[in-house]
Amino acid sequence: MTIDVSTMSEKELKSKVNELRTQIGQQDRELKSIYRELKLHRTNMDELKAKRDDLNSKVRELVKKAAEARSRRDAFNERISSLKAARNDIEDQRRQRSTEISELKSKRDDLNKISKGSVETLSKAYVADLDVFANADIPLKHEIDLFERLIAVKERLDAAFDANRVHQELVEAYESSKEVFETHADVGGEIHELAEQSQKYHLEMIDLYRQVDEIRKDADLAHSEITAKFAVTAPLRERIEPLKARISQLREELDVYLEKLNDINLEKDEKKQEEHLVIAKEKLDKNARLSLEDLKVLMDKGNLRF
Repeated sequence: MTIDVSTMSEKELKSKVNELRTQIGQQDRELKSIYRELKLHRTNMDELKAKRDDLNSKVRELVKKAAEARSRRDAFNERISSLKAARNDIEDQRRQRSTEISELKSKRDDLNKISKGSVETLSKAYVADLDVFANADIPLKHEIDLFERLIAVKERLDAAFDANRVHQELVEAYESSKEVFETHADVGGEIHELAEQSQKYHLEMIDLYRQVDEIRKDADLAHSEITAKFAVTAPLRERIEPLKARISQLREELDVYLEKLNDINLEKDEKKQEEHLVIAKEKLDKNARLSLEDLKVLMDKGNLRF
């Protein structure tokens, strides 16, 4: 900083120094006032930050618990789905086997209605009639009736054989289906118990997320208050650096005037010492009584040695 003080009087310098010191004092008080106000806001803000961070910590803890509850609920639901699928599969197999057995029974019964007798009974009747037809000497009309009866018995016998075959298939179907029908597919009780457990964890999860929402609202509110305080203190913070720069500038300017005043005071002191030296030398030459100040001046200037 370049300031021309060469032409300024001591009075002007002192006036300028007092003016600058007044300005520095005002600026410094304003800066301290800003710091005090910021400190008040910062204290409240620290409390809000601690509150927000504590709430967010609780949110994270509750979210973790809610995730655990959801995981347990999903595990129970998966087990329920698996049991239902197994039960449905067994029921499908039972229906399929029941339909197969029912069809075989119906087919066998239809054949029995045609055969109207067992294979043994019909075979004996057929063999006996065939022997008569082949070997006996019977009238033509009786032979024709016997032939028609042989055809009818043969159809009944074929139906009896088919009925026996279908019956065997039915027996085999029963045997192969026994395991399916004996399988314990009634898992309704277990499913109900699992569903209750699933519901318990589902409600727990819902309650935890409800708490999360409530606490998160409080945390967001605290954060909003922090943001609002930042907005309020921003103008204060923006004034700090310009004030510091202004104070620094004023101090530099003050130093220039103080330095000039110091030079003036040094010159005045030097002049006083020279005047004092003249008086002291006169006293010394006249062997007059010397004061301590007189002796000091004479010694400092080298006019007196011991």
